Amino acid sequence: MQTQKQNIIGHLHPITIAIDNIAHIFTKLGFDVVDGPEMESEWYNFDALNVPKYHPSRDMQDTFFVKDKSIIDVSDNRSKMVLRTHTSGMQIRSMMTHVKSNAEYPLAVVIPGKVYRNEATDATHEAQFFQVEMLYVGVDASMAMLKGIMEKFFSEFFDKELKVRLRSSFFPFTEPSCEFDIQCIYCIGAGCSICKQTGWIEIGGAGVVHPNVLTAGNIDSKKYKGIAFGCGIDRMMMLKYAYDDIRLFYNGDMRVVEQFYCV
Repeated sequence: MQTQKQNIIGHLHPITIAIDNIAHIFTKLGFDVVDGPEMESEWYNFDALNVPKYHPSRDMQDTFFVKDKSIIDVSDNRSKMVLRTHTSGMQIRSMMTHVKSNAEYPLAVVIPGKVYRNEATDATHEAQFFQVEMLYVGVDASMAMLKGIMEKFFSEFFDKELKVRLRSSFFPFTEPSCEFDIQCIYCIGAGCSICKQTGWIEIGGAGVVHPNVLTAGNIDSKKYKGIAFGCGIDRMMMLKYAYDDIRLFYNGDMRVVEQFYCV
């Protein structure tokens, strides 16, 4: 008995769709999209980003170190290799490439990619997830510009006019540093159960790039300033499509993927 083959229609994964959307938004703003290695040296992942040797993020509890892998890095020291804990190492690589090529300023890049953290998996945490960072370096970089870029980006990503709120914080690689919230995409600031009646949703970190980081990237920190922000793509997707479990993006369930665009 001859059976008819079923036509299978492929679908883009939601994370792929999100990265394409992010790239489209930022390229319209004049940014270049860059990517880099997921296995990174400690120098790029920590040292060049002004992260102290004793910082807890270097502990095995947070970082996957690659066994028996080390290289001589650009600081002329032997550096262990890690699975990158953030995409920020590409900020240093992008700055170095920009200086080496004698390119004109500003330097404007957006960096989406997979990162790794050694932590327990639950509904809101995964050992691997996707992150996006924005870096802008120029003579005109400012916190006001940073806030404007973020409000433009998140408004376009979520298809709603959204405000961004900055809250003072600390990160080794930025000074001043801030955590930032976006207006709740469901109530637009009015207050609801999703935002716990606050009208705001915490989504990432940002700030003015620390002079030590610019120096590590071979950029004159007395002449140029940098601004940057970063957040989790998975978290943004969970908000946009009302998913309550990050593991749905990685468990291979075709019912999740089939809800999105065909190819």
